[in-house]
Amino acid sequence: KNTVSGTVKLTGKPEFAASDGKGTIFVNLEDKSEIERFDVKTLKSLGVWPLAPGEEPTGLAYDAKRYVLFSACANGVMAVTDTKSGKVVATPKTGHGADGAGFDPNLGLAFSPNGMDGTLTVIGSERGSYGAIETVPTQTSARTMAIDTKAHRIYLIAAKFEAPTG
Repeated sequence: KNTVSGTVKLTGKPEFAASDGKGTIFVNLEDKSEIERFDVKTLKSLGVWPLAPGEEPTGLAYDAKRYVLFSACANGVMAVTDTKSGKVVATPKTGHGADGAGFDPNLGLAFSPNGMDGTLTVIGSERGSYGAIETVPTQTSARTMAIDTKAHRIYLIAAKFEAPTG
């Protein structure tokens, strides 16, 4: 019908969202450094989880097999949150200037594009412990991403900046 069927009142400034595919949406709240979750049927908040020590989360990705969220944070970490307990279980170092995040379920890898640093951090898990397994150089300013999980390709958006003239 092309009409709004409802709205959700969030408690902070929303950034990226992720769905668990079972009726819950998770949203990074950038100004509060939290994840808020809500029920898609009732459009009611199910509460918030703190991301400390992660600060100013932007990009968000979900691993449905391990029930964890990956929040790319402005202070150079990726907060890994267990969706069963709501607890941050790891904060591997990434880089600075992230805006997006991605997860490839077939490879079991999460990604943080770090535009200020000109890098892409690859996060992996070994026996439940998360850490950076590789840092790939990218063009500086590449901080927003899309992922093709079938071809295992990451697409980064970047701009070239020139010094102002005059």
